[in-house]
Amino acid sequence: MSIEQLAETALAMVAPGKGIIAIDESTGTIAKRFAGVGIENTEENRRAYRELLLSTPKLNEYISGAILFDETIRQSTKDGVPFAKFMSDNGMIPGIKVDKGTHALAGFPGEVVTEGLDGLRARLEEYYKLGARFAKWRAVINIGDDVPSGTCIEANAHALARYAALCQEQGLVPMVEPEVIMDGNHDIETCYEVSEVTLRALFDALYNQNVALEGTILKASMVLPGKDCDEQASVDEVAEATLMCLKSAVPAILPGIVFLSGGQSDDDATAHLDAMNRMGPNPWPLSFSYGRAMQSAALKLWSQDLTGNYASAQATVYERAKANGLAALGQWTRG
Repeated sequence: MSIEQLAETALAMVAPGKGIIAIDESTGTIAKRFAGVGIENTEENRRAYRELLLSTPKLNEYISGAILFDETIRQSTKDGVPFAKFMSDNGMIPGIKVDKGTHALAGFPGEVVTEGLDGLRARLEEYYKLGARFAKWRAVINIGDDVPSGTCIEANAHALARYAALCQEQGLVPMVEPEVIMDGNHDIETCYEVSEVTLRALFDALYNQNVALEGTILKASMVLPGKDCDEQASVDEVAEATLMCLKSAVPAILPGIVFLSGGQSDDDATAHLDAMNRMGPNPWPLSFSYGRAMQSAALKLWSQDLTGNYASAQATVYERAKANGLAALGQWTRG
């Protein structure tokens, strides 16, 4: 696939008023979600839940694509249509999570590095054949005493860049996600500093690996104080700090930035995105790639009656998509 085609796909992922739904939880993670609402963790229940999300009526009005998991991209609707084909037929771009999760970074207690580069070229080739047109790799950056180290940031930036280069070689748009974790008592200034250093390291690594930025999407965390910080920030403070950080570290040639919700409440994630877009115009489209902030209310509703609440759960998914789609335009109103 040419750089022009990659760029076209990337732009479609951040089309005005549209974002990405992240349904890429591993089997272990979805088991925890199901256990929390009393749903048995069977393959059929996982398949049915994914179909509930993807077949939500008019979802494509506000959702440009979805990040799937290895199991999910191999599953089909109850009528036998592979999910990737169902999505493409309904105007949504299939994506795939390809990293193998975080592992302890040897020699650096409290820090992790994401693994999964071994055999990645062959896996990406298979995922393209299965219908995926973009991929996602998540790095995790913790904040604490003497954390993160430069070594941790460098190791994760290098892995993200190698993954991105392999994606583009196989015709997939890489979504690069260096998540700065909210856990801790750090203030918003510390989060800003860590986020800026991380983003600068990432784009330096992407440049060194000859990754075409015009065919790349950044999945970013917002600049937020830690969950245990005594001084929480207002919506506008978060929006201003996040925008300043991005403008200082992210090249304008990037087609777009999507945010993760990262432990925020549904409304807070939407409000912060809306505020950033109201402060525009910005160098790039700013949209969303939310998981729990898109799904949690629907999952709880569906769990109460897997058959009877199907349509109402889908209506909840649509309303969350609509709210975030409006926030991506700076047109959302709380409540």
